Amino acid sequence: MKKPDNKLYTPWGQNLDRNNVLPEYPRPQLVRDSYINLNGEWDYAIYPTSASFGGYEGKILVPFSPETLLSGVERTVTPADTLYYRRTFALPQDFNKGRVLLHFGAVDYLCEVSLNGKVVGTHRGGYLPFDMDITDFLEEGDNELTLAVTDPSEKGHQARGKQIMGGSGIWYLPTSGIWQTVWLESVPTTYIRALRITPDIDDNCVFLRADVVGEDVEVDWKVLDGDKVLAKGAGKGEICLKLISYEYWSPENPKLYDLDITCGEDHVTSYFGMRKFGLIKDDKGYTRLALNNKPYFQNGLLDQGYWSDGMYTAASDEALIYDIQTMKDMGFNMLRKHIKVEPLRWYYHCDRLGMLVWQDMVSGGAEAYNMWAIGISSVAGMILDPKYKRFFRLSDGKKNYKLFHRADAEGRAEYYRDMYGTMDALINVTSLCLWVPFNEGWGQFDALKAAQMVREYDPTRLIDHASGWHDQGGGDINSFHIYFSPLRFTKIDKNDDRAVCLTEFGGLIYMEPGHIHNESTVFGVNMPGYKSFKTKEGLLDGIKKLYLDRLIPKMHEGLSALVYTQVSDVQDEVNGMLTYDRQVVKIPVEFFAEINKNFKY
Repeated sequence: MKKPDNKLYTPWGQNLDRNNVLPEYPRPQLVRDSYINLNGEWDYAIYPTSASFGGYEGKILVPFSPETLLSGVERTVTPADTLYYRRTFALPQDFNKGRVLLHFGAVDYLCEVSLNGKVVGTHRGGYLPFDMDITDFLEEGDNELTLAVTDPSEKGHQARGKQIMGGSGIWYLPTSGIWQTVWLESVPTTYIRALRITPDIDDNCVFLRADVVGEDVEVDWKVLDGDKVLAKGAGKGEICLKLISYEYWSPENPKLYDLDITCGEDHVTSYFGMRKFGLIKDDKGYTRLALNNKPYFQNGLLDQGYWSDGMYTAASDEALIYDIQTMKDMGFNMLRKHIKVEPLRWYYHCDRLGMLVWQDMVSGGAEAYNMWAIGISSVAGMILDPKYKRFFRLSDGKKNYKLFHRADAEGRAEYYRDMYGTMDALINVTSLCLWVPFNEGWGQFDALKAAQMVREYDPTRLIDHASGWHDQGGGDINSFHIYFSPLRFTKIDKNDDRAVCLTEFGGLIYMEPGHIHNESTVFGVNMPGYKSFKTKEGLLDGIKKLYLDRLIPKMHEGLSALVYTQVSDVQDEVNGMLTYDRQVVKIPVEFFAEINKNFKY
C-alpha cells in the first residue's frame, strides 16, 4: 500500500484541541478521584536500533502513533527501528496518598519505561493496559519520563492483528508506540488493584471480589440505583449480594447499577448490569443464542476500530460514541470487535448505550500467514461444497503448528498470556457476551484447548472458538464466513448443540468519491464473488435483496446471528456503512433501521 492519496480527517480530528487530548477518565470500570492525564505533546525520535540515540527530533501528540495524521509525525517505525519518547511532569502537592502508579492504555509492542534516568520496568504486548509503581523513582519538582519502543510488526510472532509493513488489501498499515491514554493515579499503600463482578440473574445476586494489594482487610460494597442503596455487604474474598428488585440489562434496556467500594483508605466506584448469556432450544427445536434465558437474535456488524486520522486511536470520546450510536440507530444490537482490543471507554459506551459485544483475541504468529492453509483451501471448499468445514480441521495438533505459523513455542505461550490478559482487562464489561479465540486460521493452534481454557476462566460467556474456517467442533458457535453469493448452508440440524451463526458476510462495495484512502488500490472491486456497485441506489438494492430475500428465511430455519462486514471503510477496503473518515453515512440510517425490524424472534 502506498501512502494515502488523500489526507482524510474525521470530524473530531478536524476539531481536535491539541491541548486537551482524550481527557476523559480512561478506566470507567474502576474509578478513583486521583487522576492526572499525561496525553499531549511529547518529544520523540526514531533511529535504527543498531545506531546510537542521536537526540530528539521533534514533537509527537500522544496517544496517537507516529504513523498517523493526528500525531503530527507521519513516519513509519520499521522492525529495525527504535521509537523514543520523552516528557516531564510535576505532581501537585498532596497528590501522593502512599503510592503513585503510571498507567498506559496500550503501547505497541515492546517498551522500556524510565523515570529520571532509571529503568522502572518493561512491558511486552501491544493491546493491553498495564501500570508501573513509580513511587520510588519520583523526585521533587519536574520528573523526566522516557520510553524506548520497538515493534516487529509481521516479522515477529506476537499479537499484531491486521498490521503489516506497507499494508495491502485486508491487511493494514502498522501502528507503533503509544496509542492509548497515559495517566497517573495515587493510591494508599493498601488498595484495590482489580475487581471481578459476576451477575447471576438465576440466583438474583451479584458476586463481587476485589484483588487487594497490601494488608489483608475487609472490603465494603454497596449496590446503588441512583441514590438508593439496593444491597450492601462486607468481607474478604468473594461475597454475594442478593438483589430483591432489579431490571435485566439488554440492548433494549441498558440498565446499569453503580458500585461503591471501600477498602481501608481506598475508595473506588464501578458499575454492572444484570444479564445472562447462554444457549437455549427454541420452540422449533433449534439451538439459539440466549439473553436472560430467552432466545435472542444477535444482528451485528464487524467493527475493526480504525480511523482515517488516528488509525487505532479515535480523536475523541465523541467519535467512539458516534460509531456505536449510529449502528444502534440502524437497528443493530451487536458489534464484533475484530482483531483489536479497544480502550476501556469504548466498552463502557457499549454498556450504557446497549450494544452487545463479541470480542476477538488479537491474532499473531510468525511472519506472513500461509494463505493456502488459512484461506484458499477453505474458500475453495466453501464454494464447491457447503459442508466444506468438515474437511478443514487442520489447525489442532503439533504437526500443523508450522503450517499455521505457530512453530515458535514462546509465541504460543505469549498467545495464552495475551488471552488471559484480554479476559482480565474486559471481564467486567456488561455488554461483552462472546469470546473469539481464533479467526479464519490466522495463527490458529490447539483451538479446542484454547476454548476450554476460556470456558474455565470465564464460564459466563459464549465462545466462537474458530470463527469462519478450520472448525474443530468446539465452542458454542457453528461459525460461517460467506462473502460469495448465493449463501450456501447445509440444513441446520436441530440436534446440533451449537448455534449456527453467519459470523462474517456481505462486504458489499461502494466507493464514495472524495473519501477514499487510496483510489488506486481499493480491495475487492474487481474480484470475482465480491459484489461491487457504482451507485448508492445499486448498493441499497443489493443490501435489501441480501437481507430480505436470503437472510430472513435463514433466520426462521435456525440461523442465530449475523455479522455484516462492516461498520466503516478501512484503508483499501470500501465496504463500510460509513466512509473511513466518518464524514459520510453511505447507507441511510432509516433504510437499515426498517430492514432490521424483521430480525427479531
